[in-house]
Amino acid sequence: MKAAYIVDGIRSPIAKHCGALSSVRADDLAAIPLRELLKRNPSLDPQAIEDVMLGCANQAGEDNRDVARMALLLAGLPQTVPGETVNRLCGSGMSAVVNAARAIDSAEGDIYIAGGVEHMTRAPYVMAKPDSAFSRTPEIYDTSIGWRFINPKLKELFGTDSMGETA
Repeated sequence: MKAAYIVDGIRSPIAKHCGALSSVRADDLAAIPLRELLKRNPSLDPQAIEDVMLGCANQAGEDNRDVARMALLLAGLPQTVPGETVNRLCGSGMSAVVNAARAIDSAEGDIYIAGGVEHMTRAPYVMAKPDSAFSRTPEIYDTSIGWRFINPKLKELFGTDSMGETA
């Protein structure tokens, strides 16, 4: 079994909801520390990176299906480097780091980039598909935080408080 080590740590800037970073897309935001990581570690061959794993809990708008892949391409990493987006809600970034360490421990590769990205200000409103054709009762949800498209059974059993509300 190989040992995994964290060699460098970089984070993106942080701003409040609807604040200074409100015009920056999630994939552009995630590309900032990826570019800086390459700049700070010039001896790292980008071709040697096995995978870029980023946690992202929202994935409802611009951060859509694979924000890790989009961010690594925007950061200038080679197209041969894959990206994996992990969604474990509030533990997504930590799960991405754990997944990378586990991959190294099991000898799947040697060099991984792992972290997280989220951009609640740019999270969209989403509309549920209607129950019937030509319905006049659309349901619209704010994807910024908390539950959406709630299963009524889960709501009844556990409520729908988000982690921010319960913290």
